[in-house]
Parts: sequence; structure tokens; C-alpha cells
Amino acid sequence: MLEIFQYDFMLRAFAAGAIIGILAPAIGIFLVVKRYSLLTDTLSHVSLVGIALGLFLGINPIFTAIGVSSVAAVSMDKLRHGKKIFGEASLNLFLSGGLALSIIIFSLSRNLNATIFTYLFGSIATVTSQDVQIISILGTCIMLVLIILFKRFFLTSYDEELAQANGLPIQLLNFILMVLAAITISISMRIVGALMVGALMVIPVLTATQFGHSFLKTFFYGLIASLLAVFSGLFASFYLNLPSGATIVCASLLLFILSLLSRKK
Repeated sequence: MLEIFQYDFMLRAFAAGAIIGILAPAIGIFLVVKRYSLLTDTLSHVSLVGIALGLFLGINPIFTAIGVSSVAAVSMDKLRHGKKIFGEASLNLFLSGGLALSIIIFSLSRNLNATIFTYLFGSIATVTSQDVQIISILGTCIMLVLIILFKRFFLTSYDEELAQANGLPIQLLNFILMVLAAITISISMRIVGALMVGALMVIPVLTATQFGHSFLKTFFYGLIASLLAVFSGLFASFYLNLPSGATIVCASLLLFILSLLSRKK
């Protein structure tokens, strides 16, 4: 069983997976509380445009995905607060548009089928040292921002009107949260895959809600559930030769089902 740790690419995968396993639910819990969890799926599809652009132009896809998804996240939040388009409609607008545009760009690229597959569904074998460095640096920055603004994010997520009455800059906080979500999704694609990362941001939080009776407990339980899903998913991916994103999400779903059964008992 421990032979898995004899491979350098697996050590890199576990290092990157640990960071992603913490970041995903840490951001996801605020989106779930805001009833904006579908944003994760939308951003993951929009990030495909950034991936396609990066591969087409020969640029690191992580950076182009961060740029494209950040702009999309802020635009969606602007539309939602502008109340000209309902929140769900704006999400569908960006999801379908991003997916269509990414397919067009991918079709212009040649001999990239294997590379595209790894970004869609995740692949532990393709995680490089540079990826780990980028994920570590950006992940540390995201956690620092979360720690500093935790109470403000908490209040704005639960009740924006109350937060505004207390003098909090609602638009700025929403802007920061959207950008953090976009960055988290973009750096998670190597391990979880663009089509799967949204689930890792939401399912562990739903699992934690079965046990946590306060926001803080739910927050930490969500981190534990996410890390368990990531590590067990990486083991399954290695020994069963399956895409890491699929095994991680299946592990998350299994933990959620077990949490429901234990809650009933």
C-alpha cells in the first residue's frame, strides 16, 4: 500500500491535493450559505475558456484560466446585484457561453486531446513541480485573505442587508470572494479537473452540515471531509488507474451518503 509514496508524481499530487482539499470547502461554504453554489459549476466551465486559450497560445493554462474565470465571476456578481437578470439566468448565460467558446478554441487546437482530457477530469500523473509551487503560493495567499476577512465574509454570506447596516463594504467583499473562488477553481484543475472541481467545493460542505451545529464547526468538518475525499480519491485513482477528479468526487459523494445514514441513526 505504501509503494504509492515511492513515486515523485504521487508526492506532488498529495501535496497539491492537500492544499486544494482545504481551499475548496473553505471558499465553498460561503457560496453555499449565500445560496450561490451553482457559481462553482459555472466558473469551472468558464475556466475551460482560459485553459483553451492557454493551450492555444502556449501559455500556462492556470494563469489564463485565473484571468478569464475572475472576470466572469465579477461580471456574474455585477449582473446579480444589478437585478436586470435573475441570478440563475446569469449563471446559465455564462455556463453555456463559456462551454461553447471553449469548444471552438479547442477545435482550433490540434494534437491536444490528451492534454485537454487531463484538465477536464484531472490527472495525478501530470502534476508538475511548477504546478505545486503555483498552487502553494496562491493557496497561501487565499488562506491569508480568508483568515483576515473571515468574520466579514460570514456576515455578508448570511445577511447582506445586516452587513451593510453595520457599515461593511458589501460590493468589495463580494468582489474579493468571487475572485478567490475563481482562483481556487483554476488551480484545482490539475488534480480534480475543470468539470469536477465544483463538486469538491460543495459536497464536503453539505456533508459537514449533517454534523456541524455552528458555522465554525461546519467549516472545520467540511475541511476534514474534503481532505478525506481527496486522499482516498488519489489512492483509488492510482491503484485503479482512473481519472483523479472522478474518484475524488465519488469519495465525496460516499462520505455524504454515510453522513446522511449516520444522521438518521
